[in-house]
Amino acid sequence: MMEHLFDRNRVWADRQTARDPGYFDRLAQLQAPEFFWIGCSDSRVPANVVAGLDPGEVFVHRNVANVVHSTDMNLLSALEFAVEALQVREIIVCGHYGCGGVRAATEDMPHGLADHWLEPIRRLARSYAVDLAQAADETARRDRLAELNVVEGVRRVAETPILQRAWRCNTQVRVHGLIYGLKDGQLRDLDCSIGPGHFQQEAAQ
Repeated sequence: MMEHLFDRNRVWADRQTARDPGYFDRLAQLQAPEFFWIGCSDSRVPANVVAGLDPGEVFVHRNVANVVHSTDMNLLSALEFAVEALQVREIIVCGHYGCGGVRAATEDMPHGLADHWLEPIRRLARSYAVDLAQAADETARRDRLAELNVVEGVRRVAETPILQRAWRCNTQVRVHGLIYGLKDGQLRDLDCSIGPGHFQQEAAQ
């Protein structure tokens, strides 16, 4: 299996070089992505591929069910590096329909350490129980919960000291929520973007 992996890598690298001889030289010089992507670890949802982006165009953090934990030092350090060092100005929280992590959060069976990780999704399910009960079936309920998890993730990113500090310094960074459809390959905007001044506007309403 590993030899197969190396073979595929060589084929890919040779193809890239044949198409663009200076590709790897340019890529090695500078990392200047336009997007920071917080996504699910699911192997079917690689950020570059589903967004149609080349290596170097997106800085990526992935975890089970794209959960934004306020104590996740891995995510927070990546977020801080993206905003302050790479000067990324578009942050994307992206979930997907048919998410195994969301399904696990709704099942009445043990999943080991994943149960601790997925606790925020179970909390969301309780908070939106009335809304979720209106879904046509269990699959639709889980897909709606996957959307709510993204919306919650956008808000949690926006509430981090990292984003709050950036906005106080007038940095024009925005956070967006997207959901990906495994069955059609389409990204959908959940219309929950947050940018500078958002919380001030909420307070004024």
